[in-house]
Amino acid sequence: MRALAFDDLLLFARVAELGSLSAVARERDAPVSQVSRSLSRIEKACGAQLVNRSTHGLSLTAEGQTFFGYSRRVLGTLDELEGEFTATSREASGLVRVAASTAVAHYHLVPSLPGLAERHPRLRIELEVGDRMADMARDGIDIAIRSTHTPPETFVARQIGTHGRALYAARSYAARRGLPAHPDQLRDHPLVTNVAVPALNQWPFLVDGREVIHAADGHWRTNDTNMAASMVLQGLGIGRLATIVGDELVRQQRLVAVLAAYVDAQAFPVHAVTAAGRQRLPKIRACIDYWAEWFAPTRRRKAVAA
Repeated sequence: MRALAFDDLLLFARVAELGSLSAVARERDAPVSQVSRSLSRIEKACGAQLVNRSTHGLSLTAEGQTFFGYSRRVLGTLDELEGEFTATSREASGLVRVAASTAVAHYHLVPSLPGLAERHPRLRIELEVGDRMADMARDGIDIAIRSTHTPPETFVARQIGTHGRALYAARSYAARRGLPAHPDQLRDHPLVTNVAVPALNQWPFLVDGREVIHAADGHWRTNDTNMAASMVLQGLGIGRLATIVGDELVRQQRLVAVLAAYVDAQAFPVHAVTAAGRQRLPKIRACIDYWAEWFAPTRRRKAVAA
């Protein structure tokens, strides 16, 4: 086998993970033809066909699977080696790709970025935003911000905060329509609900010591958590939002809490999830340490940015 560079291993690993030359080309900001030539050169160096090409996409040959396994191990070792030699310098630099829901990204991560840039000016952040659960290997994600009791076993998860779900309304809505005093009165109000995750429309309350579920029938509906928050902010109705979003908007005096004495928030931990071994890299550790402070209930953001 002819000598291959580390970038060759990285390129092939991304081709295998994404299953698309065009996706790798977009990621590298390079022409598809350049990626295709590099892949052909790698196959020639190995003396074997590593990828099956068809109109349906790419798939690995048996030799490609073997090469992919070795590539991942070598790249993982390189990451760990980088972490060992740069950990003492405490220098955080480079690109970090972060996945989060639209609401968390809009109301938490984006406002946190100026302080992160002040603390670590050589970091670059790319946000992968959406309500679907990101495939970290396929999408090349370094850190995923996820709310779950059971993080994936093959990844490393650090809890950076907690969140539940509660009811909120815009101040303009409260002034115009008033607010319900009891969960039974929700039937008299327009509600904002989520069509993508029907379970989020089962609103739990504690009434006289027992759990009561209100099946919310939305007058206003959306498949996106950030859009649901926007609808509530527009004064369209009452919505059930993540508390890490809703409570922040209450602090900004843009929303008010609804039925706070009855709502069962059902708190979940918020984790920063990384691939095993990569949490030791200075750029990854710097982001997670910072966001652990940012998401803290004390909200000491001046101290975070210092």
